[in-house]
Amino acid sequence: MFYSPANEKTEAAERISPAMIYLPPQSTREELDNIMATAKNGVALTGAATTGKVGPIVGLVDISELEDSYYFRISLPGVSTDKRDFNCDIEPDGKVLIKGITTTGEKIVCKHFQVFQMLTQNLCPPGHFTVSFQLPGPVNPLEVTSCLANGILEAIVKKM
Repeated sequence: MFYSPANEKTEAAERISPAMIYLPPQSTREELDNIMATAKNGVALTGAATTGKVGPIVGLVDISELEDSYYFRISLPGVSTDKRDFNCDIEPDGKVLIKGITTTGEKIVCKHFQVFQMLTQNLCPPGHFTVSFQLPGPVNPLEVTSCLANGILEAIVKKM
């Protein structure tokens, strides 16, 4: 259905199922934030997380809700757990912003004093990424329990 001002008065807003929006590489953080504010429950990926290569995908999100808290888990395979490379910010309005670096998917791997030229590269490519999404409601960002292990970040955030 195409938008038409004439239809605005007679038809209710059409709801769509989940969709992907691609932004040009020169898009700004402000443009992305504006889209996320409009999307409310959307998920945004940037950097290496957007390449869509075969293999574990960075940024798949599950969200759940209890009476007093939200729980989320996010797929972060190959992400550096070094505090200098990884950050998860949760704002009082429920916006979650994760920034990091993926360390897998490289063409050459050095392990145990050996150099391996990769024959296949199906993991997320190395590089910086961001993932942002909105929890369903306001939260207390000071009351968070989280754990990043085995390529999954899990967090419980208390509601306001």
